[in-house]
Amino acid sequence: MTLRRRGDVLDEATSGPALFARYAYPPNALGYCGPNDPAALLEISAAGGQLDHLSHLARQFDGAWPYLELIAGYSGADPLDRRVVEAYWVGNELSLRVPAAALALSLDDRFAKRAGRRFESLSEAAVTGGVPQHSFHVFAVYPWLGLLREGKEGAPLEILDRCRIRWGRVTSVGGDLVTVRSRALGFVGSRLVLGDERDEQVRQRLDGVGFVEDLVEGDVVALHWDWICDRLSSSSLAWLRACTHRNLTAVNALATPGPAVICGA
Repeated sequence: MTLRRRGDVLDEATSGPALFARYAYPPNALGYCGPNDPAALLEISAAGGQLDHLSHLARQFDGAWPYLELIAGYSGADPLDRRVVEAYWVGNELSLRVPAAALALSLDDRFAKRAGRRFESLSEAAVTGGVPQHSFHVFAVYPWLGLLREGKEGAPLEILDRCRIRWGRVTSVGGDLVTVRSRALGFVGSRLVLGDERDEQVRQRLDGVGFVEDLVEGDVVALHWDWICDRLSSSSLAWLRACTHRNLTAVNALATPGPAVICGA
């Protein structure tokens, strides 16, 4: 699927289930979340068909699905409406319609019994500016920031960086792999920060199958793990940056982030 007007308006023909699958596929292929059928996510979403099957698969992502339901509930839409899906993975105005108290209550319903006394940090992140975009779950729910603060550097920071939805600009295209310039996540003192730009090699296709066609130098893209999931419009880029910064600010203010007991959530 391609953009009708590059850098301005996203192609509205991309369905909500297909858009969800684009972003859900990379961690699913690594075995981190969702059903044991990553090939279906890749092939069906790339082709843009079998929406009922994609919808069935999407409901099996226990981490993401409650956020979609939450956003949808305050938007008067279906959880797999395209705008709801975009709000969760990238961010848009629907991300801000969810009251902080509602986000905190949703987290309480899902995690309070499992996290015990350490649940307080999650609710604090919700009421101090966190928004229900994917980076909230990565930064506030998972234990990686807490592990970094305990001195366990290396893998926790890399996972945080790869698991968030990040943005980058294409600098070269060659076959199935693309070079993108992006800002890596860093850890300074006790805070997560966005560092300097660096070049990284990411995947646009696997055996000829991918999500974004006709990439050229200068395109701005959304990245999840080592995959290009979408081409970003200027407004979507602004939303992704804003939601990422809001969630970074929220978790950096926490005294005790990410209880490890809910790592598998």
